[in-house]
Amino acid sequence: MTQKSSPSLSSKISRITIAVLATFIGLYPLFYFFQNNFGILGSKNSALLASLVWSSAFYIHITAGGLALLCGWVQFNQRIRMSSPVLHRNLGKLYLLLALCSSASAAYLALHAQGGWMAAMGFLCLAIVWFTSTLLGYASILKGKINQHQKFMTYSYAACFAAVTLRILLPVLVAVYQDFTKAYILVAWLCWLPNMLVAYLITRNIKQSENGNA
Repeated sequence: MTQKSSPSLSSKISRITIAVLATFIGLYPLFYFFQNNFGILGSKNSALLASLVWSSAFYIHITAGGLALLCGWVQFNQRIRMSSPVLHRNLGKLYLLLALCSSASAAYLALHAQGGWMAAMGFLCLAIVWFTSTLLGYASILKGKINQHQKFMTYSYAACFAAVTLRILLPVLVAVYQDFTKAYILVAWLCWLPNMLVAYLITRNIKQSENGNA
């Protein structure tokens, strides 16, 4: 009895933690609309801040990305999926649009990332993974391949959740290295690669569970 209830309890705690973090960081972009030079904007040069293309990409990225975080975690709630399939489909379509907009704009922003080409490559790879996994997830459900859809969307939200892990890891890395640029280069990779590992373990466990029930 104890062995069966423990995974259930840990799963609930994990989901609650993800929901709380996703909600908090999902609302975080609001600060950019009310404060000048807030967050990462304080480290950008005036020429970049004056660029209409860069500014548009930045606000599209943070707005769409924040909303994707807010609605994305709901899609993994099995009770909602089963009781409200219409809500699940509509939220899925909204997440699809938000994720594609945010990841596409992130790809452009990555080219101007502080820390040179190492940071740029880290964020660019993240943008590509997020965009591709989201698109493949949508293509899978159109073909009726539910298992593939679940797998790709798990990777998609893991990439989206990099916004959370970045804001957790960056202050820690800055404190360790006492150098923002070095910390930023590292976080460009560490904010999403561990998330991909977690997504892999989740999807692998789902497959094992399905095979065990077959």
